[in-house]
Amino acid sequence: MDKKRYPIGIFDSGVGGISVLRELVALMPGEDYIFFGDSRNAPYGTKAPGEVQRLACASAEYLLSRGAKALVVACNTATSAAIQILRNRYPYMPVVGIEPALKPAVLSKAHPRVLVMATPMTLREEKFHQLMMKYEEDAVIIPMPCPGLMEFVERGELSGPGIETFLGSLFRRYLNRPVDCVVLGCTHYSFVRPVIQKMLGGSTAVFDGGKGTARETKRRLAECGLLTESEERGSVTIENSLGTEEIRRLGRFLLEI
Repeated sequence: MDKKRYPIGIFDSGVGGISVLRELVALMPGEDYIFFGDSRNAPYGTKAPGEVQRLACASAEYLLSRGAKALVVACNTATSAAIQILRNRYPYMPVVGIEPALKPAVLSKAHPRVLVMATPMTLREEKFHQLMMKYEEDAVIIPMPCPGLMEFVERGELSGPGIETFLGSLFRRYLNRPVDCVVLGCTHYSFVRPVIQKMLGGSTAVFDGGKGTARETKRRLAECGLLTESEERGSVTIENSLGTEEIRRLGRFLLEI
């Protein structure tokens, strides 16, 4: 079989990476995809780096066993902790990560106040600190750890009073002065973007890294001669370590909304 027809493998700590899968499918509809969400071990953002590295490598190995021609790490925490390990382990294939979309937020206006919502581990890792240092002279960057937020998405609770109360308690500590931009530094958060936008007001710009990751994946595939030439729409397979019908339904719903 032509290796171009092999699937692109995507993994995340749970269902949040489906937000990146949606961007990939929109940009490259002719590709086949297999997504693996590790909801059984979620959340990753409160785990030790070594444990996240172990889990990320296990997910990568599983996708390779399913014939993946490229790996997309659709998890900011796993990217921070494990992307270099994965690239060293699989130097012969594209391995693409995701990072908070800080650059477009900083460039959106002159010296903006930028709130970065992410897991505690993403904000602790050296990768984020290097990214923040790169832009700290051009903006006021406010890291905001959000332990507990991804669990709302894992339950399928994307709106309503529960998540609004939770977000309100988080924002109160940081929004004594309005912010110009919010960066969603966890792929789960993209699914509650409407609630975040509602609570912060329409004038606050919201950024996430999904589109950038999809564009980089396409670039790397083309560079390696692995882009499919098929004009037919490809297949999308969604799997999850929980293996329940409930999580399968949630995955299909998130892909289609």
